[in-house]
Amino acid sequence: MRVSGLDRALMALACLAGLLGVALSAAAAHIPGADSLKTAAQFLLFHAPAILALLGLGAVGLARHGLARAAAGLLVLGLILFCGDLSVRTWLQHPLFPMAAPIGGFALMGGWLVGAIGALIPGPGRREDRTPT
Repeated sequence: MRVSGLDRALMALACLAGLLGVALSAAAAHIPGADSLKTAAQFLLFHAPAILALLGLGAVGLARHGLARAAAGLLVLGLILFCGDLSVRTWLQHPLFPMAAPIGGFALMGGWLVGAIGALIPGPGRREDRTPT
């Protein structure tokens, strides 16, 4: 299967999320009371491999490719809004924009839901694996 430019961009963003998760973890370790940064780091580090997994599962047909890609995109958007808001609040003492974190949180939940739906709906031209009886 050919990898699209969108898939490559999502893979790069997943890797960037991992990088930022490590960086924010290090920063939070040196800033007293930086609980928001710790939370942002954890979200980045937990979701980066999930985004990569969604793209891989979609590429090999274990999840519906379009839905897996949409789920990965929602996770990226959610991370940008949620973690971006927590980070901006820590360093600049104001929100990214009103309701950025809750919108990001809903996007993250939506990404997980779309990923689950994509796993349950077989891709076009694929038959379900059947156990012989």
